Amino acid sequence: MQAIPVIALTGYLGAGKTTLLNHVLRSPDARIGVVINDFGELNVDAALVTGQVDEPASIAGGCICCLPDDGGLDVALARLADPKLRLDAVIVEASGLADPVAISRIIRFSGVDGVRPGGVIDVLDAATHFDAVDRDVTPPARYGAATLVVVNKLDQIAESDRTALLQRFESRVRERNPHAQVVGAIAGRIDPGLLYDVSASDAEFGQLTFRELLFDTEPDTPHDHEGAHADSVTSVTGGCVDPGAVIDLLEEPPSGVYRLKGTVAVRYRASTRVYVVNVVGPSIHIAVAPPQASANCLVAIGMGLDTDDVRERLSSALTPVPGTASAQGIRRLQRYRKLSI
Repeated sequence: MQAIPVIALTGYLGAGKTTLLNHVLRSPDARIGVVINDFGELNVDAALVTGQVDEPASIAGGCICCLPDDGGLDVALARLADPKLRLDAVIVEASGLADPVAISRIIRFSGVDGVRPGGVIDVLDAATHFDAVDRDVTPPARYGAATLVVVNKLDQIAESDRTALLQRFESRVRERNPHAQVVGAIAGRIDPGLLYDVSASDAEFGQLTFRELLFDTEPDTPHDHEGAHADSVTSVTGGCVDPGAVIDLLEEPPSGVYRLKGTVAVRYRASTRVYVVNVVGPSIHIAVAPPQASANCLVAIGMGLDTDDVRERLSSALTPVPGTASAQGIRRLQRYRKLSI
């Protein structure tokens, strides 16, 4: 079983993180585990969660970054990592008081088997952020922890001002974090494909799913997803690849790529081994693939991709090489392999 991505969802009270979470949970066929605090400010639509898991794992005692060393989050993650649940992802929705930097560290250094860091999504209020949060000369530290910054409530900004505002957000985030993706959203509506693998099986066109009928939701309009729609590019090859070339790609993905995933086959000495790779922001996770995994397939997922350039980069990294891999390339791969355990 592949490790389940654990995604931290952060944002100040009123920014719209719970609205974003409830939107993501409505993805058809998605199986998402949710960890929440017992703060009254949080209003996760529990019915959405219980439709997929027995019940949301709840953490009492307030801010998640203040959990005792022996408590809360690891217990919740261990429960949700149960293979019987077959989850696609776990989302940890933090209190508005929680520090994204601390949350990121807690998830990264979790001792739970079967999970991996899935990124930090920081939701910001487009209308009030620069008056209430980012008011100093130095950008807030929270920018440094984010892998995806969602500038929400763009409907409260005049259309003529939105592009300039998003550029201002991006400029400020880049001062702290050159790798974070910045997207705009209305009502928290971002493409779930940015966060985790979404099932390709869709209901028939024109037919409402049971979940849509149950929660009386309207389909997203193109305007709602403007600037936040996920593109993907896939490359497949045979043979065995140079692990050094693959690591180069994982460490420096093409522009606009938020996630990279796939499998690669590496030959060293007399044996061939297939590895599963996953990248979200600066986090690189490499594990031994299950026996049935097909070799050499990489998928890049992001926004506004130059598909030709991305496909060329993927294909170049997956170029089959004769003979065995270099010792240096194997050492680089094994270094990430050990960090991923």
